[in-house]
Amino acid sequence: YILTNWFGIPNTAGEGIIPQSVKLSFYIGGVVLLASVLYTVFTSKEYSPEELAAFEQEKEKISGIKTEIKPSVTPVQFLKNGSVWTTAGIIATAIIVLLKLEAQLYIVSGLVLTFGIILLVSGMLTKKGRTQNGMVGIMNDLLHMPRTMGQLAVVQFFSWLSFYAMWIYTTPAVTQHVFGTNDTASELYNQGADWVGVLFAVYNAVSALSAFLLPVLARQIGRKATHSIALALGGISFISFFFIQNPQILLLPMIGIGFTWGSILSMPYAILTGSLPADKMGTYMGIFNFFIVIPQILAASILGFVTKDIFGGQVIFTMVLAGCSLVLGALSVFFVQDRDDAYKFKKNAQEQK
Repeated sequence: YILTNWFGIPNTAGEGIIPQSVKLSFYIGGVVLLASVLYTVFTSKEYSPEELAAFEQEKEKISGIKTEIKPSVTPVQFLKNGSVWTTAGIIATAIIVLLKLEAQLYIVSGLVLTFGIILLVSGMLTKKGRTQNGMVGIMNDLLHMPRTMGQLAVVQFFSWLSFYAMWIYTTPAVTQHVFGTNDTASELYNQGADWVGVLFAVYNAVSALSAFLLPVLARQIGRKATHSIALALGGISFISFFFIQNPQILLLPMIGIGFTWGSILSMPYAILTGSLPADKMGTYMGIFNFFIVIPQILAASILGFVTKDIFGGQVIFTMVLAGCSLVLGALSVFFVQDRDDAYKFKKNAQEQK
């Protein structure tokens, strides 16, 4: 929007050619992203194992809850789980082949099959006593993840599925439903696409500002309630796209989506860290990122099929589906065990008085 309307860089191009404004947007975004990552890498302090152990002891002292230590996964458990996942992957692939479904669905069945094979290999290695293998260690930690982490994985699934749908489908949804065009080479379509850039800028700005409000709200009502409210607000905002025909009014739901985005980037991690053993913090944080990537892969594989074959190409219904997913995420938050919520400790202390 800025490049086109402030600097006069064209946002249209011939068929099969990327507009100059889009190219420059990606170049600028790449430079900013690289600079941000490098700044974080060179300025962030990493705690030593001794400091992490001290934090763990202090956390257990305050909460009165010791970190649960589970035994290693046995070869039988690995092989049993691996057989189930491998069989499921084979069956899913066969169904896709027989019904001649969309090729993207092979990504899903392939992931399931690959995961099953990895578990089977881990079981064989464990049976031979080769438990120091990195893959075996990660699979062991994955199958024995803390309960809170597994519960948050469900929340993350619904959350990231929704936002990945937004990143892919907001432009076609807005241009089709609000601007009334599907012609990607038309001026009207590109005006709509530029406006989506403004909408995205609004939600990102709001998410940055929400960082100041979220901790205050969490201290008053707790982290779980705060995150649930944020996800529900985002769900309602996504669904409201269906009822809006004025481009300017679309700014209102983006405010709610921005608040949701700020919470997604902070609250799950704040809740998670209280349940993780300090010596495995890095491992589990890495595994937790699986639950960001997996829903995105599923969205990329399935949503195209859903939009085309179930919604008949009406992209706005995909946005509604994303909203419903966030509402489910909001409900699933209430099943999460938050072990070291300051609000909970404060409430318990008041009740004891």
